[in-house]
Amino acid sequence: MKKILLPVLAFMALAACNNNNDDNVDNQDINYSKLPQEFPFTTLAMVNGIDVINGGFGSGATAHPTRKGEFYVITDRGPNTAYLSGVKFLVPNFTPTIMHFKINAQGNIEVIKYIKLKNPSGQPISGRPNPVGMGSTGETAYDVAGNVLPTDNYGLDSESIVAAADGTFWVSDEYGPHIVHYNADGVELERISPIGVNTGPRKLPAVLAKRRPNRGMEGMCMTPDGKMLVGTMQSTMYVPNKTLATNTTLTRIVTFDLATGQTKQYLYKQNGGGSDSVCDITAISNTEFLVIERDGNFGSQGGTKKVYRINLTGASDVSGSDLTAVDGLKINNKTLEQSTWDEINTAGLKPVSKTLAVDLVAKIGYEHDKFEGIVYLGNNKLAVFNDDDFGVTDDGNGNPKAKILPKTGKVDKGTMYVVDIQ
Repeated sequence: MKKILLPVLAFMALAACNNNNDDNVDNQDINYSKLPQEFPFTTLAMVNGIDVINGGFGSGATAHPTRKGEFYVITDRGPNTAYLSGVKFLVPNFTPTIMHFKINAQGNIEVIKYIKLKNPSGQPISGRPNPVGMGSTGETAYDVAGNVLPTDNYGLDSESIVAAADGTFWVSDEYGPHIVHYNADGVELERISPIGVNTGPRKLPAVLAKRRPNRGMEGMCMTPDGKMLVGTMQSTMYVPNKTLATNTTLTRIVTFDLATGQTKQYLYKQNGGGSDSVCDITAISNTEFLVIERDGNFGSQGGTKKVYRINLTGASDVSGSDLTAVDGLKINNKTLEQSTWDEINTAGLKPVSKTLAVDLVAKIGYEHDKFEGIVYLGNNKLAVFNDDDFGVTDDGNGNPKAKILPKTGKVDKGTMYVVDIQ
């Protein structure tokens, strides 16, 4: 793959993603009064009599870097259900897509355009898994009838998006995990993956390849100075393996210096654990961020949907001296994921600090299950987006059924909210 390098000054000129970070930004001229509001939808496909909507927008979100009131949201790999050793892809050739929209003068959501992600040759990619050696999670892809589907070298399970001032995008995913740079038309420029994954020359730490399947780099943003990408791993990684990774409240934050390719890793302590997720991240400053923690329950059924304010200042870089080490830094010959927090603290390693910024269920009665996109708007205002799973969910037998919100009885659809935070 051709290596794409941008000048250092160009990187420094990039605006921050997932937010307008300036606390002095005046949002009064943007009419958010009509929110919450659903995105416009049509039917993408009908599978077994179930409508699959052209949704999924909300897996990740970012503000336009220069135009207030404009945003980008991105889908994941497409509508799917669990099946045997892998996943049924209900629309096998679905292409992960960016939606560019604005809040117009009337306060309504107005779609500007859709951008489909493409490989370096300009051909649309799919959301199907990567082959072995290129970011495989070990998942098998099936069609609706249960037939095995081919892998996709450039397939992406996209989960977060960064909009840069030069018109390009950075997207992270749950396969490799990869960080992929796309041009303004969605054509791949560079793919950055863990050491040992056969993609581009710039690399992430080898240990990140031990992410759990479907639990890769769920969130990513850029620092306001445009120098750094900051990514969050969704859950505890399988380091050294699934059985021994017993600290289920430990996950990692990774930073990537755009000019040098240097990476650092930080520990994040989840309040929950197990099935809980650290989803999106948005920047307040070069060291302070807002991070999602959620479980898989609907908000109206006791679900946890919280945003925490974190700070990297004072936290320990746990990269270790050898980025090629597949198990990363160890304490007393145990991996970090094997170690208790007491053992980690005794070793002098400090996680990032965190304080609660907002509890969405308590604040606005948030009813969705998948709370996956946030954008900091400045002035302690936060835009919030949900992943609607294309309006379908798993019936337990690998087939789709309508995804219904228990509180309203309506099909779940991507919705934008704006809330005040502490």
